[in-house]
Amino acid sequence: MERSELSVELRTGTRKGVARKIRAKGMIPAILYGHGLENVMLAVDPRALMKAVDTEAGTNTLIRLTIGGRSEEGEKVVLLRDLQVDPIKRVPLHADLYQIRMDEAIEVDVPIRLIGKAAGIDEGGILDQGLRELRVECLPGSIPEVVEVDVTALGIGDLIHVSDLIVPAGVKIIEELTTTVATVTSPMAEEEAAAPVEGELPAGEVAPGAEGAEAPAEGAAAADGDAKGKGDAKAKAKGKDD
Repeated sequence: MERSELSVELRTGTRKGVARKIRAKGMIPAILYGHGLENVMLAVDPRALMKAVDTEAGTNTLIRLTIGGRSEEGEKVVLLRDLQVDPIKRVPLHADLYQIRMDEAIEVDVPIRLIGKAAGIDEGGILDQGLRELRVECLPGSIPEVVEVDVTALGIGDLIHVSDLIVPAGVKIIEELTTTVATVTSPMAEEEAAAPVEGELPAGEVAPGAEGAEAPAEGAAAADGDAKGKGDAKAKAKGKDD
């Protein structure tokens, strides 16, 4: 399991003004919590934080945290649970660090990596990965960096479910076992599903004579002519009566 080290500083206050001062120094606010621990307010260098999780394990990297330079009572093992990022500038704004115990199992999401070339691709099929992370429970030191899934034998229409996955000993899968991880679909099947059924009209068209349909131009003209003729006949009859 990947491990890193990170030094942070204690901070006081939770107001926006305090956060602005911290960011002005090139750091960001952070919070440490977990195991009944009272929340600890911290300030951390975002570059050092990103370097700490820049491993194959990513956010599942075990981080040995040193607070305020203290190496004994201030040292803890944590995971990066959440990182708020500015949507425009794409820079870190706030971090949540979760304290763990090496002798207690935790739940984490592990990336799923498909390996090999599916047999169905040579038949014109398309490989689709339906699940990209697997929820597991295990001791912190046993967290897999990645779960590899061999798709070589997948033909068109074949499926791999969560129940088919193999994980290391001591790792328990929490995900629904019937969830589809990967499949090879046929593009012809997709085209047939999208094609209109015989007898159906394309979207937006209405059958002639149906409610809401517009009368043909010639029919409209004929109807106008009939109405006009009836009107003239009535006028003549009225003249005779007068």
